[in-house]
Amino acid sequence: MSVQEILVINGPNLNLLGQRQPEIYGHDTLASIEDKCAELARELGVSVRFGQSNHEGAIIDLIHEAREKSAAIIINAGAYTHTSIAIHDALKTFDGYIIELHISNPHAREEFRHVSWISSVADAVMAGAGAYGYELATRLAAEKIKAD
Repeated sequence: MSVQEILVINGPNLNLLGQRQPEIYGHDTLASIEDKCAELARELGVSVRFGQSNHEGAIIDLIHEAREKSAAIIINAGAYTHTSIAIHDALKTFDGYIIELHISNPHAREEFRHVSWISSVADAVMAGAGAYGYELATRLAAEKIKAD
């Protein structure tokens, strides 16, 4: 695939990073994470685009759009990870590389967070590395799409 774009999708409440439960999610804001990933992507010779929505349908629209524009998706679907068959189905339509990302480790949290509708369609799952997980996922996605 000649497209070298990575789409990073963030789900509900991730717009509040740095404010919401910093003991779990840390003090980095979504804007600071975006800046770090954009700089890293430039160094790696790829582009990165971020999208965030608190609405399931908007996340699905981003996935559908990625079918034409992106070679990889990094998705932190927030609580939709555990509830959205619709996001699962949309990701199944994407032919590129998919990374499921979590800032915290969902398996060390409430039991309802132990089930993911995304893992079965993801090529990789990253969890528990804090905001740094976005940079790790960007590195992995860049490596995979540059190899194609």
